Amino acid sequence: MKQSQMEELKHTLIEELKDLKEGLQVQDDLESTELSNYDNHPADNATDLTTQLTEHALDEFKEERIDKIEAALSAMEKGTYGKCEVCQKEIPFERLEAAPTTLTCKEHSEEEVDMDTRPVEEDIMEELNQQSLNAVDFDDDPEDFPSSDSPQDVPQDASYQGVDETMIREKFQ
Repeated sequence: MKQSQMEELKHTLIEELKDLKEGLQVQDDLESTELSNYDNHPADNATDLTTQLTEHALDEFKEERIDKIEAALSAMEKGTYGKCEVCQKEIPFERLEAAPTTLTCKEHSEEEVDMDTRPVEEDIMEELNQQSLNAVDFDDDPEDFPSSDSPQDVPQDASYQGVDETMIREKFQ
């Protein structure tokens, strides 16, 4: 790897490290936007909690990213950057340019994407959907099932509180 390429990558890493450290919010304990939760609506509490958990997850991600950047910068100082930690082969500049924190070649990369494993929630939802479909007898007449139609949605004449609908329509036409 050329010295100019190494300097370019080092500059990229240092800039990213600076941005991450500036944006890192260290919170000792969870903060609330309210002085008391006594009269808060549960949705307000849920919003606060969601915001806090999201910020915490983002801070953890930033800390992990900072650790990776510092490890890459340390490897640069030692003179081992650009060589795979496992097999000592040269890592292509294109890979380092795409992922400057990588310390291994593609063959020894630990970050494999698992495209076969699906979330467990999908199994549960599939089972519930199947149970729902099994509970419905599609041979039944659709009128046997409840409807959300209100009286004005039904096309036939109807009476409401003893007043005939056709009488009301005639009065206003």
